[in-house]
Amino acid sequence: MGMYFKIKKKLAQFQTDVEYSFDKGVLVIQGESGAGKTTVLNCISGLKTPDEGEIRIDDMVLFNEKTNIPVKNRRIGYLFQDYALFPNMTVEKNILYGIKNKPEYRDRAKRKELLDYAGYMMETFRISHLKKRYPANISGGEKQRVALARAIVTRPRLLLLDEPFSALDARTKETVYEEFFSFKASLGIPTILITHDPRESELFADDRIVMKDGKIM
Repeated sequence: MGMYFKIKKKLAQFQTDVEYSFDKGVLVIQGESGAGKTTVLNCISGLKTPDEGEIRIDDMVLFNEKTNIPVKNRRIGYLFQDYALFPNMTVEKNILYGIKNKPEYRDRAKRKELLDYAGYMMETFRISHLKKRYPANISGGEKQRVALARAIVTRPRLLLLDEPFSALDARTKETVYEEFFSFKASLGIPTILITHDPRESELFADDRIVMKDGKIM
């Protein structure tokens, strides 16, 4: 069944009006700044409410005229362009933040499984040695990996990535590209990726749309 979204949202400069569906893999959304790409991600995540439409993942309706599931219950991982790490929390606490809100965390056995998975994700993204550091004391590439690990550790049904590689230098990008490509293959979480970079689109896109003035071109 996959992911389906139909979103109408009035903005100051135009009305975002998009409809699309994809089954699996990575959907890349391209377009100039201000085209409405982030609005689509914010509506899917629940950070914004569409004026009308429908959003669903498989058999789970997230939004329609009768339903508007709260952000915390949508099981969506969101990696923001600026990473949005909590500056007063260590790397480890940033990563554990999402799973501590899960109902399973109250169960001792399931809590251990969640913590073990968090440890596995830190190893996967090579950030275990940073777990006691704060975001201000790590590099841009390390912040990106921490934010991606935090988004994935909750085992989301969908992953949203808003220009996740734009702040990285060229050398770090190559490393992170390899990590993301490996992650994409191994975890298989349906993903929507916003990027301006044609190379990123070529590398990661299983499906691709281009937006302009709130519409799909």
